[in-house]
Amino acid sequence: MTSNRPYLIRALYEWILDNRHTPYLLINADKADVNVPRQFIEDGKIILNISPSAVQDLELGNEWVLFSARFSGNRFDIQVPVQAIMAVYARENGQGMIFPEEEDTAAGEKSPTADADTNKAGKPHLKVIK
Repeated sequence: MTSNRPYLIRALYEWILDNRHTPYLLINADKADVNVPRQFIEDGKIILNISPSAVQDLELGNEWVLFSARFSGNRFDIQVPVQAIMAVYARENGQGMIFPEEEDTAAGEKSPTADADTNKAGKPHLKVIK
């Protein structure tokens, strides 16, 4: 089956906006093909505000999240593979979803033990960077 991550990202984005909150993405900036402003990366991660007032031309696709935004007054075209998105949440209350890390395999599917390993680890460890 295809990943449910892009569908959940779109649903959470809409849900957060419907509740008049600000949607944020937590991105693993160390993943391949992530194109974000490097000067704002901390500990290999970057948090991006994807509210309609903060971005232009937002595309929440099945493979990529694409948009343009201003950083320190300069326009930057953001390109993030969906697998690099670690979480979607509301800035105001932190509600949203943390995604489990997906293993890259030759077939593009998770290994059968990936779910078991994730469940054994307990709660995900997420540090909010402000």
